[in-house]
Amino acid sequence: MGKREVRGLWHRVKRERWAYFFILPTLFLISIFLFKPVVESVRLSFYRASLKTQTFIGIQNYANLIGDRIFWLELKNTLIIVSLLVSLMISLSLLISVTVVNLSLRWQSFYRAAFYLPAVSAGIVTSMVWLWMFNPAYGLLNYMLSLVGLGPVIWLGHPDWARLSIVFVVLSWTIGANIILYLAALMGIPKSIYESAEIDGANPVQKFFRITLPLIMPTTLYILIMTTIGAFQIWEVVYLLTGGGPAYQTMTFVYRIYQLGFLYFRFGEASAHATILLMIIFAISFFQFRYLKRELEF
Repeated sequence: MGKREVRGLWHRVKRERWAYFFILPTLFLISIFLFKPVVESVRLSFYRASLKTQTFIGIQNYANLIGDRIFWLELKNTLIIVSLLVSLMISLSLLISVTVVNLSLRWQSFYRAAFYLPAVSAGIVTSMVWLWMFNPAYGLLNYMLSLVGLGPVIWLGHPDWARLSIVFVVLSWTIGANIILYLAALMGIPKSIYESAEIDGANPVQKFFRITLPLIMPTTLYILIMTTIGAFQIWEVVYLLTGGGPAYQTMTFVYRIYQLGFLYFRFGEASAHATILLMIIFAISFFQFRYLKRELEF
């Protein structure tokens, strides 16, 4: 950055000094409750830390992860769950939004409320409801299967079914917010653009891929990044439904951090896991924004 750019930046800051003054309290709170814990976690990752002692061991915590079978399992499980959740979240929320936006305003309001209502309740409450529904003996899902002559499914006892169950439970209370965002983006597209395309002979499929998708790309990019970050931080669903089982096949990064830090009090190892997770989330989010922002339409 040259002297002219630095001088211009300083003039902009000086011109907007009152705006910076008003956001200082928020920045102060963020620095205390967000940045400081992150720095402290990175620092602890180089120590063998317990409730009473801290011993500097360098990168030993990171080296131990390479030979840890559970670490590779939690990495695989987390990536599988994130991939499934993000892809289903975007495709289903977009499909539902495209369907609902063509309805009357009364029905749009109804479906907005219906899909967003689960988001009002906490994830723990929703997970407890689904835990009852997944019960192999008296759960609602197996009862519905029995009505059509199908045998009971051990939803949380088989690795593949357990992962899909976790993804579905998270979808059930988070998809509503993304539907609201997509509906707002779709309703913001001028109808004159579609009318011009119809005059030129465009069919519904062409209008969707040539007009709708490019114009809602900013919303899609936001949902993609936020859903990815949120999916990497799944914890309460794993805690309540599977506890990381069966045989660590649903163990995720954040649940392993919880185990190491709050059950075993191995804070150094937990911090090493948290630091690696931070780097993974940052790298994936940077890649998504860096390479998808080229498709943005304004």
